[in-house]
Amino acid sequence: MNAPIGFRIDTFQNEFLPAGGTRVNAVVTVTATASGPAAVVDGAAEVIIVDCSGSMDHTYGKLSAAKNATAAAISAVRDGVAFAVVAGTDTARMVYPVTPALIEANANHKQNAIKAVQGLRAGGGTAIGTWLQLARKLFGDRAGLRHAILLTDGRDEHESANQLDAEIRSSTGVFACDCRGVGTDWEIAELRKISTALLGTVDIVADPADLVADFRAMTAAAMGKEVADVALRLWTPRGATVKFVKQVAPELADLTGRRTESGTQTGDYPTGSWGGAESRDYHICIEVAPGGVGDVMLAGRVSLVRTNAAGTEVLGQGLIKAVWTDDVVQSSKISPEVAHYTGQAELAGAIQEGLTARRLGDLDTATQRLGRAVQLAAESGHEDTAKLLAGVVDVLDARTGTVRLKSAVRKADEMTLDTRSTKTSRVHKR
Repeated sequence: MNAPIGFRIDTFQNEFLPAGGTRVNAVVTVTATASGPAAVVDGAAEVIIVDCSGSMDHTYGKLSAAKNATAAAISAVRDGVAFAVVAGTDTARMVYPVTPALIEANANHKQNAIKAVQGLRAGGGTAIGTWLQLARKLFGDRAGLRHAILLTDGRDEHESANQLDAEIRSSTGVFACDCRGVGTDWEIAELRKISTALLGTVDIVADPADLVADFRAMTAAAMGKEVADVALRLWTPRGATVKFVKQVAPELADLTGRRTESGTQTGDYPTGSWGGAESRDYHICIEVAPGGVGDVMLAGRVSLVRTNAAGTEVLGQGLIKAVWTDDVVQSSKISPEVAHYTGQAELAGAIQEGLTARRLGDLDTATQRLGRAVQLAAESGHEDTAKLLAGVVDVLDARTGTVRLKSAVRKADEMTLDTRSTKTSRVHKR
């Protein structure tokens, strides 16, 4: 029998502050460990939502690729996991099973689901909020791992933005959702809004032929999760203010506004589900009361917790410290981890600002911001982002960020750079 998943929390910071200093920064690394393959978790459930709107038939092979990808995802669902397949248009309808319920995965049910998927036809519009609504109904109030895959090729045109936002709010905390846009006619901001709120990922699959591998990988990752509804709990001393809590690896996600109070001077930030051999980094910034030389303070206590009917279980814990000194050398050092992820956040912002300026015709701002992005990518060794940037600018000098905008840019290249701007490179830990 496999050992249960375990967690370790490591804190990286320069704990020394100058006299009167108030800002404490730390990067907290949470690492999950397991001794073997994950077991099926009680209550685990998977819902696959595939866009069947009319536009899926406009590009040759798109609907066929979506069917094959959905079949691959179904095949990757572990036996014993509850699952369902939903077709999304301007409404949402069940593909398998026919009734609005989840069904336990086994060889027979998966074979029948794949057969039902192969009979899908395209037609109608796009109202993604209704898709989320049906998924939420399917998951109900069940505990355990709840994950959805959402595929679309278009914009949310058949409901209002307020309707979509309301469904996102209602779905937050009910299930996690990985979103994929196929082709180049969908809206990045829409899917990013969903994936951010529902603690999932968003990515572009520009070529429909790549859908199968992507769906298989997403489902396999979901099946590897072992612990659901985990939160990062942060205690701070009286008078302190939490400036922000951000996930900074493997992707950027600002959790600051997701805080729920969990006790005196204590708040919880959702992290979703975890599997073995998984590691994430979080940048925490706390403002404390100023101290004098020689003062020492516990500026924060970070715990990883899981709350269920049996109570709250502490899975791991780390400390954030503050020590005031008159040694300028000590207090002026910047933690390499903090510096790295501060640069990664700036890199993402520079890319998104540069691409927005380019779309608006502000070429000077676009050149300046994308040039800064090239410089930051080079400094941090983020080779994947550097390659994507080369699709939209000609790099004249990466060290100084000197670039020239390309006169012609493939839409897929621009969307890929935008979509993946929040993916970060890991810092080399001491």
